[in-house]
Amino acid sequence: MKLHAFQTPVADIPLPERFTYPFCYTPHPLCVIAADELRKYLDSHEEWKEELDKGKMFGVLIVQTQNGKLGYLAAFSGIFAGDNQHAFFVPPVYDILHPQGFFKTEEEQISAINRRIQELETSIQYTDSLHVLSETTRLASEALQRAKTFLLQEKNRRKAYREENTVDAETNAGLVRESQHQKAEYKRMQSKWRKEIFTAQREVDKWNVRIEKLKKERKQRSAHLQRKIFRHFELLNARGEVKNLEEIFEGTVHKIPPGGAGECAAPKLLQYAYLNRWKPIAMAEFWWGASPKDEIRHHGYYYPACKGKCEPILRHMLQGLRVDENPLEHAKEIKGKEPEILYEDEWMVVVNKPAGMLSVPGKGETVSLFSWAMKRYPTADGPLMVHRLDMATSGIMLIAKHKEIHRKLQIQFQSHIIRKTYIALLSGFPQVDEGTISLPLRPDFLDRPRQVVDELNGKPAITRFQVLKRYSNHTRIAFYPLTGRTHQLRVHAAHPSGLHCPILGDELYGQKGDRLFLHAQSIEFTHPINGERMYLNCNTPF
Repeated sequence: MKLHAFQTPVADIPLPERFTYPFCYTPHPLCVIAADELRKYLDSHEEWKEELDKGKMFGVLIVQTQNGKLGYLAAFSGIFAGDNQHAFFVPPVYDILHPQGFFKTEEEQISAINRRIQELETSIQYTDSLHVLSETTRLASEALQRAKTFLLQEKNRRKAYREENTVDAETNAGLVRESQHQKAEYKRMQSKWRKEIFTAQREVDKWNVRIEKLKKERKQRSAHLQRKIFRHFELLNARGEVKNLEEIFEGTVHKIPPGGAGECAAPKLLQYAYLNRWKPIAMAEFWWGASPKDEIRHHGYYYPACKGKCEPILRHMLQGLRVDENPLEHAKEIKGKEPEILYEDEWMVVVNKPAGMLSVPGKGETVSLFSWAMKRYPTADGPLMVHRLDMATSGIMLIAKHKEIHRKLQIQFQSHIIRKTYIALLSGFPQVDEGTISLPLRPDFLDRPRQVVDELNGKPAITRFQVLKRYSNHTRIAFYPLTGRTHQLRVHAAHPSGLHCPILGDELYGQKGDRLFLHAQSIEFTHPINGERMYLNCNTPF
């Protein structure tokens, strides 16, 4: 049975007026109860322990049947324990692992091509031909280099002879003929080696043509299979309208659905509810197990739906439902809060930005520090904002009133002349009291604005830290960033290879709270006009 009755009494819990906005939410109490019951179910299956320890995203959807019965559905993202069909969980939107399905047939054909490619690439004949080509090329290079050296030595010998002796016309002609003969010998040697390399290369090319033909066929088959899969993922919405993945992603920047699209928990849950004509009430997703290597996921924490795979899908699937507004786009003002001016002169102003205010304008009409500055300083020219803080982060920011001041302050940032101190509260306790974190970062292209640790392609990100105080269940810490990457402190705090202690209230890398407990407390820089070293700080509001 896929629809589960609550084991916990829930009759006194009021239903939400609108469905969950899946990309920024606080789990509804019904979702928390459903998630707890799902966790108990997972814990009861000892055979899944090893699989669960690796980490998996699960989701719950509260639904109401046509006769008013309340219950919940459960789902997992991707494949779980080698299968995507399990009795407790809703089925996939499309079962690519069905034994009689086209995917299995096509996959076997592609696997057969892979095996043939591997056989050719590891065959003795092919590896021997590669070895012959490599050796021939090496021997040719060494022989020609020796010949070049000999030509140069002979040239220098003849030059010295001419300088040390009186050379008549006949002797000089002999030297010239000698030079021409040696050059001709070198060209004959070049020609000989070119022929040998050509012969060896032609033998290798015979094999490469066969291998490349198979790889081309594999690529074409894979692309065809992927498109076929996308067309079989037919997704409903609350209006009963159907779109496949190709149609859904047609209007996106990349046009093509990313791998794994449609296999996350959220689309599975909504699809099953729509197929049974049940009304979706609320939804939540949580992570279970170890964090992935690059992403940051904490055991038991709730997470919003991913943007790259799920945003276009859910934009379609939620049509016809009354959905909560995006709190990030509809916070028109921050009641009772505006930037506090810490320092001001004719060239610049230093402010304490409140938490919840954007540094620069977003997509909606949300008030930003930039719009506040534009209104307060209408005659200011230039970009104004010298640097940024995340919307959820409070603290010190520099604003330039003139373009040239902006340029000079930015140079100080780029040259690491500006020093900043952040204060944060961490969930848990770092293993050491001070140190340096160096984890390169790049954007998560499928789930912006998240950042991921990427040792190969990430940009350097370095943070010094010092524990200030340890409390019963959290830690006060000072961060001294040496670089200024997006979400640097948040990722360095939360990542298992960093402190493994997310900042309190960090809904992207930890757990949502009343606020993000991260504050830019102080800044030190050189005044761009008088050269005076400036040090400004503001009280930490927590």
